[in-house]
Amino acid sequence: MTRFAGKIALVTGAASGIGRATAALLAREGAVVHAADRDEGGCHALADEGHGTIHPAQLDVTDEAGFAALIAAITANHGGLDVLFNNAGAPGAQQPIDTIAMADWDSTMDVLLRSVALGTRLAVPAMIARGGGAIVNTASVAAFSAGNAPIAYSVAKAGVLHFTKVAAAQLARHNIRVNAVCPGLILTGIFTQSWREQAPTLAQDVNDYMTKIAPLAQPVAKAGLPEDVARAVAFLSSDDSAFVTGTHLLVDGGLLVGGRQAWDPEFKRPDDHPLAKLAAEGG
Repeated sequence: MTRFAGKIALVTGAASGIGRATAALLAREGAVVHAADRDEGGCHALADEGHGTIHPAQLDVTDEAGFAALIAAITANHGGLDVLFNNAGAPGAQQPIDTIAMADWDSTMDVLLRSVALGTRLAVPAMIARGGGAIVNTASVAAFSAGNAPIAYSVAKAGVLHFTKVAAAQLARHNIRVNAVCPGLILTGIFTQSWREQAPTLAQDVNDYMTKIAPLAQPVAKAGLPEDVARAVAFLSSDDSAFVTGTHLLVDGGLLVGGRQAWDPEFKRPDDHPLAKLAAEGG
């Protein structure tokens, strides 16, 4: 397919995981992709793989001047920007609210939420110059409820979702669509890093661990891959979703459809639980 022929794209966090898979997919489908990451070497390695036209760039998404300079260079070379994937992220602070240092809270918000607002703000003039565009932001299933990630990460991702909705409303007049993807259990470095900090023994073989827990956690009995999310991002970035804005796409294997009893016929019903039977008997 060549859905992105003639399109100019910028992918942040492109050296690994979801960003890497998305940059490769967009390039294979015809886009000129600027792959940006703090790990510029990883972006060069991606460019050398031959997926298409990929220009590596060094970028810290919390650095406003650096971010602005990159988009200015893209605009100077290509006349603007068509696609922005605000994807760069990190696990952030792991502590609960009663022990977290506010400096760690702020740094987590800078990477996960402020960077999305910054990237969007800087991309708007470049997209207007091309007659419009598509912005996709990486949120998370952690945005929807407690228990899926530490509090700072979860709150930041919830902010990304609401930012996506409000920005979509404000930018529609410029023919700019804004949507989000919400990954679930995806085999990426950010997940592995988080496990290393919380459960070092399990993180020794996190891929094997996730392969085992996926069938227990969600209806689709496999751990998600970066490519699963990349395909969703490509859809939201392309003209295939021309009538879609201000919303999100869950890429979670059904993780949020309901409790395990909703999709696993072997799982005991709640009224089979010993405590439920005791209550029914008036115990």
